[in-house]
Amino acid sequence: MSSFTRTGNILDFKEEEFGKHPELESHLAAMAVKELNQESGRTLIIDYSTGKRKPMKAGTLLAVAMVLGKRIKRTVPEKRVGIVLPPGIGAFVANLAITLIGKIPVNLNFTLGTEAIQSCIDKAGVETIITAKQLMDKVPHFPWTDSVIDLAPTIQSLSKVKIAAMLACVKLLPTAIFTKLFKIPTQGGDQEAALLFTSGSCGMPKGVPLTHRNIIANILQVNDCDLLGHDENIVGCLPIFHSFGFTVTMWLPMLIGTRIITLPSPLEPRKIADAIEAEQATIHIGTPTFFRPYLRKVDPEKLRSLKAVVAGAEKTPPGFPQAWEERFGCPYLEGYGLTETSPVVGVNLLKHPHKTNPIPGYESARVGSIGRPFIGLSLRVLNPETLEEQSPYEQGLLSLRGPNVFTGYLNNEEATAKAFENGWLVTGDLARFDEDGFLYVEGRLSRFSKIGGEMVPHIAVEQTLLRVLGMEDEAPQALVVTSSHDKAKGEALVILSTRDLDPELIREKLSAEGLPNLWIPKRVKQVGAIPMLATGKLDIQGCQRLAKEARVLQEV
Repeated sequence: MSSFTRTGNILDFKEEEFGKHPELESHLAAMAVKELNQESGRTLIIDYSTGKRKPMKAGTLLAVAMVLGKRIKRTVPEKRVGIVLPPGIGAFVANLAITLIGKIPVNLNFTLGTEAIQSCIDKAGVETIITAKQLMDKVPHFPWTDSVIDLAPTIQSLSKVKIAAMLACVKLLPTAIFTKLFKIPTQGGDQEAALLFTSGSCGMPKGVPLTHRNIIANILQVNDCDLLGHDENIVGCLPIFHSFGFTVTMWLPMLIGTRIITLPSPLEPRKIADAIEAEQATIHIGTPTFFRPYLRKVDPEKLRSLKAVVAGAEKTPPGFPQAWEERFGCPYLEGYGLTETSPVVGVNLLKHPHKTNPIPGYESARVGSIGRPFIGLSLRVLNPETLEEQSPYEQGLLSLRGPNVFTGYLNNEEATAKAFENGWLVTGDLARFDEDGFLYVEGRLSRFSKIGGEMVPHIAVEQTLLRVLGMEDEAPQALVVTSSHDKAKGEALVILSTRDLDPELIREKLSAEGLPNLWIPKRVKQVGAIPMLATGKLDIQGCQRLAKEARVLQEV
């Protein structure tokens, strides 16, 4: 839980003080070994990825990863190793094994198109991919490398004697001796720890190298807010190639011992609800898109054990938190992050997040905000036109700095130069603060159109349309506002909808809501489905392509 000071237009959440934390120079492998060694008898993972319950203790995870790591070290010479696996024991073992031997895991998004996946593989220099035969059969379009390791039979082929001996070492040896004996890397700091890729919502995915310092900082920041502590049972169904799935629902459990319940997909709410009930899960993490079907498909009794759900990756529609809380009786906490920030920047919290020393009158959440930013960050708001600092209490481009912020895109100086302004990451999100430090993220700059010299927000128009047309609760999303080129005004708003909408009715209803004429879309297109990414985000590029290429059905 962080307080802040304001110097000029900069809000400082103890960036300098936090940046001196000695653990930021450590290595993920060394920190994982410490936790898994000391908690070797604790059940860490409960995996439902095969449809059956499969628990794994911390010590067993470390022992298997150690032996697998030795095999990989002998057979894979490259520094970066690809991984294509769903959330589960396999993904934990593979990522840990690669990290223990000082190599770099590259978790690849198998839901992308062939060209985008091949681009990621080429940029990363990946020549070997660890996967599962069952997954290979499900993604025939994937451009597999010549060297592919089928994880399950590989683990089965490992010497049972060696695994048993390693497990004995895990249980009997103190952490310091184990680390020294098996030459576990201890110095990470600014060395690359992982390579992730952006979602590709606005173009081809860009490589985001995250350092040990970046990832460790974000785990310490999440741990500081006391939402996902050691005693919680959290649900991990976000893809591992998703930065939140990678850091928060994989590395965080290995570094602080939070029990994780893994499922292979966030798109199966009934199966997830069954697992929540069976394991008495306390925290569920997802996106608004993934949570929307729960309102129709899940019995509230199944979720009674939840203390809260945490949503990020996209802005939560107005009224959805209230609808969730009314149906399921647990708080809906919105957060915010970016792949480039490892990823979490801030999140609303439960009351009195510090259980041992609650602060009287402390406000932990505020509707419409994404909470207060984490300790260790400095933040400011820039004028979107000039990039000059402005009042943090007025809407502008959010810019931030801190140890969880990456230093640049992989082999892409042009994109890196655009992302930073004098050493500060410019997020591309429009945001503002209130006087108490709560951050309000009000949309991507890419989801605004400049029409007649005015910035028109797609999301505001979209949310109004969903409400007046009675489409708010439809899942999957049935309507989106995007834009296309317009000769007269530069851009024109376009409605993409799975329904056949009446343009005159749209104009009438939006005018009745008091929307300015510039905010009323002039074009309506019916589409088979709204383009979405596997991470639950809107595929902005896909929407713009439809708006540009599809025939205009009606003009208002």
